[in-house]
Amino acid sequence: MYMGKWTRPGGEAAPAELVLRLTAIELLLRPMGPWFIKPVILLLAGLALILPQVLRAPAIWLALALLVAGRLLADWPLPDNHIYLLAYWCLAAGLALRAPDVRPPLALSARLLVGLAFLFALLWKAVLSPDYLDGRFFRVTLMMDDRFAGAVMLLTGLSAEQLQQNRNYLQPLPEGAELLHPPLFVEPPAFRWLAGSATYGMLALEAAIAMLYLLPWHSRFESARHVFLLAFCVLTYAFAPVAGFGWLLLVMGLAQCNPEQRLLRFAYILSYFLILLFSEIPWADLLVQGLEGAR
Repeated sequence: MYMGKWTRPGGEAAPAELVLRLTAIELLLRPMGPWFIKPVILLLAGLALILPQVLRAPAIWLALALLVAGRLLADWPLPDNHIYLLAYWCLAAGLALRAPDVRPPLALSARLLVGLAFLFALLWKAVLSPDYLDGRFFRVTLMMDDRFAGAVMLLTGLSAEQLQQNRNYLQPLPEGAELLHPPLFVEPPAFRWLAGSATYGMLALEAAIAMLYLLPWHSRFESARHVFLLAFCVLTYAFAPVAGFGWLLLVMGLAQCNPEQRLLRFAYILSYFLILLFSEIPWADLLVQGLEGAR
């Protein structure tokens, strides 16, 4: 019975085991916490990958949930948003492993966690943050955050000199101070379009995902859940430098796949490693350099 729960004909890993392995890989790729927490997380995640009995042990995932929560307390109030979600997910895995069949409770926890995460993101952006709805958030972030520089230059036509000029313009000055010769601010229509598309496109996509995952839709809408979540992850984390968040969402999407949905499972796994490539290869910078070299 134990093997039947975890393997399929031909020795193929069951979906629940694959979900746990990818979660362990994320913990290894993005280690977290102070010196007294990080080594323990790395040790448990590494053992989970190579020892099936560790991977399937509820106590291991409950311990990981406590360790991630310890990281949250140690770094309070500055941890990234997805670290909270990761703690809940490890807790959900530990509880699901205590059930006779792991997949149903794990899938339910994944659906609720994804839906609530997007619901709270929507609440924050659409209700509690006026600087998001009026476009200021992306207009400033895309200009000031160097991690977006390559994508901004590639998609808007701004040069590196113009981008730096805009950053100088946006730098805060001491109260009451004024520059004798303030720099010009260059904001081409393409940049306005990019900031507006990111603002309202993201809002619409997050609203759709929250609705699809939280409302008790008929099973015929299940495919839409996966399509919207995959689209969000691939589009967002091609630019956003938060691979850990993307991996976590994809793992929770994968947890909701039925064993027969092999193509869908492949899409999640492919997206998982695609985000890894996005995080390690500065593809936008390389394209900008290539275009500049071709001129």
